Amino acid sequence: MPTIRSIEELKNLRAEAQKVKEMRIQTGKIQVIVGMGTIGIASGARETLKAILNFIEEKQLADIILRQTGDLGFTGQDPVVKVIFPDEHEVVYGKVNPDQAQKIMQEHVIDGDVVQELLIRE
Repeated sequence: MPTIRSIEELKNLRAEAQKVKEMRIQTGKIQVIVGMGTIGIASGARETLKAILNFIEEKQLADIILRQTGDLGFTGQDPVVKVIFPDEHEVVYGKVNPDQAQKIMQEHVIDGDVVQELLIRE
């Protein structure tokens, strides 16, 4: 976790956490889950989560539940992102950086096309 050097940084971090919390409690149909275990965070999962949250806010998507969880069990594939559509199987992506997270959101979540080059399990 980055060192917090001022009250302003702490307030910003708190506001960000509140946004994520609000996204989790909203009802929606599509779930996007980011693995935030120790290795995931060290691999950049926090930035991946922020990129997804920014995408959702920019596009004003109300039917998506963004969640974070611990280690998803895909060793060597962190950061890991799962996309789950209702009544469908889950799709798992690995080694997802912030740019790739936005690509997943656009191509898979919005357009319905699985991003094959990042796919771990379908």
